[in-house]
Amino acid sequence: MTTDGMALTKDHRIQPMEDRMAAVEATLRNVRESGWSLHMLEDAFGPAPTHATADALVVSPETRTGGEAINRKRSEAGLAPLTLIEVPHRRSATGDILSSTAIRNGRMDVTGEAWIREVWRTHVMAMSPDAEAHLKTPSGTPYKGPEEHPEVAMAAVLDDLSSLDGPLIAVGDVTVRVMLELDTVPDLALIDGQTKRVALDEHDAVDTSHFPIHMAASSPAGVLTPDLLEQLDLALRAEDPCVMNVDGEEDMAPLYLHLLAPLGTIIVFGMPGWGLMVQRTTLSMKERCRTILSAFEVR
Repeated sequence: MTTDGMALTKDHRIQPMEDRMAAVEATLRNVRESGWSLHMLEDAFGPAPTHATADALVVSPETRTGGEAINRKRSEAGLAPLTLIEVPHRRSATGDILSSTAIRNGRMDVTGEAWIREVWRTHVMAMSPDAEAHLKTPSGTPYKGPEEHPEVAMAAVLDDLSSLDGPLIAVGDVTVRVMLELDTVPDLALIDGQTKRVALDEHDAVDTSHFPIHMAASSPAGVLTPDLLEQLDLALRAEDPCVMNVDGEEDMAPLYLHLLAPLGTIIVFGMPGWGLMVQRTTLSMKERCRTILSAFEVR
């Protein structure tokens, strides 16, 4: 098992060694209870170049050259070469390689299935009683603050952010405006020119000059549209901060955002009469959003 010291140099979102080891051990026990052991890998080669009783080394197409380098080291040490057993990649239905990197990047689940279903790209998805029931159960971390002073809750949110967090997304005009006032430009901001479905006064409007990229999408109240999905997908791929003006309402956009976003993404939105809600994109959050969207009506 690769140590955290090695693994985290590749990607800070990699699971802790203890979690990875527990998962491997559980999988091995499903095959056999004994005849195996787990050890720490602290460098690129591990014990393979000098292991006197080893017979074989399992490699992937990318690591085969590493296996060949190990065999050269064994030859120099007077040891027999290891048989290299190359395991081919498992691919998704679209032909993409199923890998932990692809999963962390947010485009597929652990089975290789795309989080976004094709029907969502072509049809309007309308709120249903079943979907509404799911949404009544809040998910995320609430930050309480007085409604007349939203900067109180926002300051607490920003204080808790880490440099290791993924993209920062702000949803809602007040949320975006207050975040900007506290000198933080989100990677993506969604606004609709309203608060509580009432048009904002000019002095309360978001100063969009902070964003190099301006986009627009249409999504009427109570539905999610293919246009919104397409524009969110493009916005999350942008290299610079982006503001998206939604003609309609943006409050249900986090359902699509979580499914499109990489793991570790932070989404912040307002909770009327309460403060702010912060949601982190995780595999469980993606599953929740997919379950809710599957309960929407297809139009």
